[in-house]
Amino acid sequence: MISKVKNAMSTLVGGMMPHGHHQHHGSGNVNHQNCHQEGLPPRFPYGRPEFLDLTPELLQYSTEHASRPVLTLRRDGRLPWRTGYAETINAGKSMLNEDQASCELLYVKKLSDKKQRNSTLLDDNGDGTGIPLQYWGVFDGHAGSGCAIMASKLLHRIIRDRLGDIAHLLENPSTAPPICLAKNGSPYQVDVKKGANANLDPEDPDTITDPSIRFHTEKTVSLESLIMGIIENCFKQMDELIEKEKTSYTISGGCCALAAIHLMGKLYVANAGDSRAIIVRNNEVIPMSNEFTPESERQRLQYLGFLRPELLGNEFTHLEFPRRIQHKEMGKKMLFRDHTMNGWAYKTIVEDDLKFPLIYGEGKKARVMATIGVTRGLGDHDLKVYNSNIYIKPFLSCCPEVIVYDFSGYQHGPNDVLVMGTDGLWDVTTDREVADAVTGFLSCVEPTDPVRYTMAAQDLLMRSRGVLKERGWRLPNERLGSGDDITCFVIPLMGPTGPEAET
Repeated sequence: MISKVKNAMSTLVGGMMPHGHHQHHGSGNVNHQNCHQEGLPPRFPYGRPEFLDLTPELLQYSTEHASRPVLTLRRDGRLPWRTGYAETINAGKSMLNEDQASCELLYVKKLSDKKQRNSTLLDDNGDGTGIPLQYWGVFDGHAGSGCAIMASKLLHRIIRDRLGDIAHLLENPSTAPPICLAKNGSPYQVDVKKGANANLDPEDPDTITDPSIRFHTEKTVSLESLIMGIIENCFKQMDELIEKEKTSYTISGGCCALAAIHLMGKLYVANAGDSRAIIVRNNEVIPMSNEFTPESERQRLQYLGFLRPELLGNEFTHLEFPRRIQHKEMGKKMLFRDHTMNGWAYKTIVEDDLKFPLIYGEGKKARVMATIGVTRGLGDHDLKVYNSNIYIKPFLSCCPEVIVYDFSGYQHGPNDVLVMGTDGLWDVTTDREVADAVTGFLSCVEPTDPVRYTMAAQDLLMRSRGVLKERGWRLPNERLGSGDDITCFVIPLMGPTGPEAET
């Protein structure tokens, strides 16, 4: 009975929307074409991260928009590295929490061809052999949770398997990766033909006469760069897998993806979207990601619209103007900029300029084709401009930016952490405020406390969510708190401690 009352109040106060009705990252009109998916089973059922170990009752409780409960690890729960985690649902913009998260300890090793074909869908075998890889991921879903759930289940396994392809190179980190590999993965060397230099003029000062130089002048590629490229390609593979499996399953919406991979003493942070990661070291802020929005990627989007105007559907212009142009302003000069410009200039208004701008709005209100407020992520293969047949996916990139942090150069203390969060955390809290809050909180908690980082994550989340008052969720300064789903990891840079460090 109490549960029914809670659900009724949640619907009344929180404004829960009917299942399947979602807003698209703060956008207005959304047109996800899922008609062909009607009747198909979901790829994965809805749920919260497995490491939370929620009962059905707690899972139901987590959907309450009126109270927006904060979910954390149970006191007896443990994540690798003593990682802290907290999450809360939105204030009513979608029925379910569309954020997802994963935290996994994996082992990279070379697999047989048969195992390799099936390994993406398999859990790590748990025998502890191979090169340890620690993985954290946050996925901010929009227009449904299907894509975020699928990415949270599979992206780390794809990364593990693709790194397994070069396990023999990871085992010899002091040697630069070979330029070319044979089919069996061993280094492949091009044979130098004896007569290759026969027709060269030996008197020419620019002639390269040493065959080893002429045929083997190579760019040196570091192992770090190889790992970065593999992670980048894994995001592409994940996106392709989502598109492929949409023919057999219902996989709703899209998601921003932020992943952190610790491998062989380095941290690789890969971001596609507007989630964010920062390192807080000795109370110093070190940004580990950049946000990809219509404003930050304006020139890339405009250049694509310039090269392929058919993608604009005769409805949009790739040019940007300070405001919408009125028909009566034809022939006048107005400020504009295109993909070649950082500044502004004047141009004479012609009829084509009356079309809606490809990018419109400022800050968090900026949109691509008046629809979506992020420009990188996974999924969204069916996303169209409202009431049209214009696909937006060609303008959205699944490729992440990867930033590397080398642990070897620093001696980290117990208050040095990596903070990862979806945009719900950062919309109302700056990097500096997060750094001050987490440092201040951890300094008041014993370094040996097993839940200190989970409590720090909970504290950060509640600072961004605020407190429910008569005029909505409010921060201490009476500004509006974040009404979005919020997901937050606080990860100690000291790494594993205690028995965990021995594995």
